Amino acid sequence: MRQIPAQEVLEARQKLVLDHFRDEVAQDWDATLSTFPHPHYEVIATMTVHDGGDAVRGYYHDTRTAFPDQRHELIALRHSADAVIVEFWLLGTHLGPLGPVPATGSRFRVRMTAYFVFDAEENLVCERIYFDTLSMLKQLVGGVDKKKPKNWLLLARVARGFLKMSGGEPDPRLVNTVEPQL
Repeated sequence: MRQIPAQEVLEARQKLVLDHFRDEVAQDWDATLSTFPHPHYEVIATMTVHDGGDAVRGYYHDTRTAFPDQRHELIALRHSADAVIVEFWLLGTHLGPLGPVPATGSRFRVRMTAYFVFDAEENLVCERIYFDTLSMLKQLVGGVDKKKPKNWLLLARVARGFLKMSGGEPDPRLVNTVEPQL
């Protein structure tokens, strides 16, 4: 088991993570990607992995098409032996399609946790994100006026889109885990 690193290592990790957050909000993808030697995101709520620069850029493109004003509000930042753990609010407005889900125009504010995992050489090797999809879904659908008949078709298309998204197989890298020897 790794030990908590020295204070200067923790400070360097924290700076890298905060720069990463800042660059994501600014949509400076080159700067964001430069925080990794090999960009790798794991989104646990959707059981998807975005591995490599092109895949991560695709993830950025898709999420910012859906939520062009996406931003963060930090809640807490903690250190572990191999990670920086950040709790934050993710905020935005659903103004474009999210894959098969059409835009609802609804705002959202969802509490999330991200683990920024570092290897033994202090390289950022993964951002692993956890959040409750039901909280987001409730806000995206909840912002649509269901009393207006003109919105009923939109709600049906949103439901169909979310069902389509939920039908995929989870990435095996997130399912086929090995229990650690403690």
